[in-house]
Amino acid sequence: MDWTWYLFRFDGRINRAKLWLAMPVILGCLTVLGAVIVAIQSLFGGPTPFSLGTKDIFKLVDPDVYRTLKLADLPRLLFKLFGVSLLMWVYFATSIKRLHDRDKSGWWMVPFFAMPGLHNQFADRLPDSYADLPLAIAAAVLCLWGFIEMYCLKGSRKTNRFGPDPLAPKPPLDTRPPWDQQSEIEMVPHKAGPPPVWRVKPGYE
Repeated sequence: MDWTWYLFRFDGRINRAKLWLAMPVILGCLTVLGAVIVAIQSLFGGPTPFSLGTKDIFKLVDPDVYRTLKLADLPRLLFKLFGVSLLMWVYFATSIKRLHDRDKSGWWMVPFFAMPGLHNQFADRLPDSYADLPLAIAAAVLCLWGFIEMYCLKGSRKTNRFGPDPLAPKPPLDTRPPWDQQSEIEMVPHKAGPPPVWRVKPGYE
């Protein structure tokens, strides 16, 4: 498998198994990232606990996080921003290829991932009222729909606008020897009559 295409490119299609395979890859990278961030926090005298979930990812776009930022937190935050960006790239690359397998555009990641995540990040700042209830329900439904769509349902069984079916059997390998022109064609010696011509040797017709 081409791992560069699988983890970093957005074209083509992958099946459900390859999307599930991306999860332990991301978790493994996340473990390494967490260990490095804890080491940085210890080096600069900051707190050592580390957590990184969906809510932490959306904190990176929250202005309130940066208003309370201290100088000792800057190296940790910069490394966290770089690591999270890399992991999110892998997550989006694999998820979008899986959406392609379902014959859907990658823009479906907006309702399936971005909108629920942003709602969860900023829900506590909305006024306490029943007006927020439809938004919360919509976010939960979109999140569940995205999970079922990408992780549970089969892909298109035919070639779609994003490429061929990744589960389609490959065409059989052609084991015939290549055509040797010199061994199959001979020149008829010149005789009285018509000019010499090329013809296929007897037995190769």
